[in-house]
Amino acid sequence: MHLLVSMEKMTDCSEVCGGRYSHGLAATLRVIGGKWKPQILYFLLDGPKRYGELKRVIQGVSHKVLIQQLKELEADRVLTRTDYKEVPPRVDYALTPLGRSLADAIVPLCTWGTENMAEMVSIFAERDSSPQVPADDRTVAVDG
Repeated sequence: MHLLVSMEKMTDCSEVCGGRYSHGLAATLRVIGGKWKPQILYFLLDGPKRYGELKRVIQGVSHKVLIQQLKELEADRVLTRTDYKEVPPRVDYALTPLGRSLADAIVPLCTWGTENMAEMVSIFAERDSSPQVPADDRTVAVDG
């Protein structure tokens, strides 16, 4: 029943969004699209963080990309940047109420990942070790 309600809500978005998005997922993905944005939002859930703190907890992100994605999230009004105008410079990032509601929606994805991590690691290892099949050679099994 929940899925039916969710699908119904998804189709109503085009009226609310002026036809820009066909469903709410498209609007959400526009905001969180990017390899690091969901992690940024997730790590800001427990409070404001300075740039260096975010850089440490989000392993593998480059300085340029982290700054870019922080600016995009700020432009989308899901986080705020506070410059304390001090020497040495002190800047922190915090979720807005809109950003908090979005970050709260990411928590179940994190929970799913934690609960299924061992299985997913096994699947990824298997997938990465098998030879890649060109898209044209793939066959699809159809029940029926």
